[in-house]
Amino acid sequence: MLDNAVNLIGEYGCYALRINAIKGESMAEIILSIDQGTTGTTVVLLDPELNICAHGYKAFRQIYPKPGWVEHDPEDIWKSVLDAVQVALQNSGISSSDIGAIGITNQRETSLIWNSTNGIPYHNAIVWQCRRTAAICNQLKRDGHEALFHQKTGLLIDPYFSGTKLKWQFDNIPGLREEGASGRAVAGTIDTFLIWKLTGGRSHATDATNASRTMLMNLDTLQWDEQLCSILDVPLNVLPEIRGCSDNFGHTKDVPGLPDGIPICGVAGDQQAALFGQICFKTGEAKCTYGTGAFLLMNTGDIPVFSKNRLITTVAWKLGVETTYALEGSAFIAGSAVQWLRDGLQLIDNVAQSEELANQVPDTGGVTVVPAFVGIGAPHWRAEAQGLITGLTLGTRRAHLVRAILEGIALQSMEILQAMESDCGRKLVELKVDGGASANNLLMQMQADFMGCRIVRPKMVETTALGAAFFAGLGAGIWNGFESISKAWKEDRTFFPSISAEEHAAVLKRWGEAIKKA
Repeated sequence: MLDNAVNLIGEYGCYALRINAIKGESMAEIILSIDQGTTGTTVVLLDPELNICAHGYKAFRQIYPKPGWVEHDPEDIWKSVLDAVQVALQNSGISSSDIGAIGITNQRETSLIWNSTNGIPYHNAIVWQCRRTAAICNQLKRDGHEALFHQKTGLLIDPYFSGTKLKWQFDNIPGLREEGASGRAVAGTIDTFLIWKLTGGRSHATDATNASRTMLMNLDTLQWDEQLCSILDVPLNVLPEIRGCSDNFGHTKDVPGLPDGIPICGVAGDQQAALFGQICFKTGEAKCTYGTGAFLLMNTGDIPVFSKNRLITTVAWKLGVETTYALEGSAFIAGSAVQWLRDGLQLIDNVAQSEELANQVPDTGGVTVVPAFVGIGAPHWRAEAQGLITGLTLGTRRAHLVRAILEGIALQSMEILQAMESDCGRKLVELKVDGGASANNLLMQMQADFMGCRIVRPKMVETTALGAAFFAGLGAGIWNGFESISKAWKEDRTFFPSISAEEHAAVLKRWGEAIKKA
């Protein structure tokens, strides 16, 4: 399978390169990778030798209209992209005319609807963390639809996914259904919105990985499913065209700071981009990304594996005519729990201090934290769950609570891996890690201890942006296959399991008791 994929991408990349030459387009070879995340946008400039030339970052505000509701202003997101691009260009000294391709990766399930004439959104984007559609999901389950959605999409019915977010908007925004019927309203995930903005409204498209997170795409056909759209009452005509991860998504038009005509030829949801950026090209290879949440994906090859343990079956990537699938488990809270320690409880001054403080005590002193601040994801899927702290005593200190938060993040991921190993019938011996929280050595050691496998961290932990750049470079013909990009991945450190079986059992017992109460 891997060799076939290499050959396929090689042919595809060379084809794209020949097309550029025929059209007389610039052969500039700097890749601009846009990583549009939950709390900010990162832009990376990558050269053909896979060197990172510069980074740019811009945060944007989070909007919480009601408890459990999370929104983003789409214009805030767009401005963060433009600002991050300019920061990266200024930091590198690279001219925008040197950019040969653009890759996009994004927070996946976050969705919005906007006017196709003026580009103005009808409502703030509803973020993947938002739980406002819990009642819709419960009704769908009562109506007996869960098996159908799982069979067709590989997903479970949960507010996490985009489909019920779109339904909520059509049900609650006055006049929106009429706008959709007339063709004036168009919908999509954040990648689709950015493609629209970057192309001056000329391209309304998404890729198969993002589409696979909507509850609306059929995993077999990789097209929108008419029956599922009907059940959710989402009009088919408002949805974008589904393309492969290294297909042509259009060219820049009237973008401040960028010349017209740069091809957008790499698009993938953030976790699939991270899997690709971690060079997990072989069946059975897996990674966990520690960002706002923690997301564990395992490559399952060209055949989708349907979970018996309430994990998600998803598209890992689509290149040419070949589709690779993955199993995924998501913990909604990871790095954001550490941010809560800083901003909410003000127990730490900065994120890095969490490791220093937690290392001041040998264990949590019996404290267990279940960071279910926006419900619990895989493998429990309890939208109504709330965060829990248990085991407090008069001897509990700040360091115990901070260490318990890190432990809770690691234990969530451990449960996901155990479910994944059960579904695949194999024991994972190595897990690659990335994302901001993977820089925390104590957290990574806890992960190795609880999972019982090697944890391998690369030198570049921003593998999400790297994966998007890889997809774009392959699409533009800058690279011609997996081998040419594999050399970008370099190991920083490996963490090995070190706790005894007795210690492991005691931690699991505490966790099992606590998570039932959350």
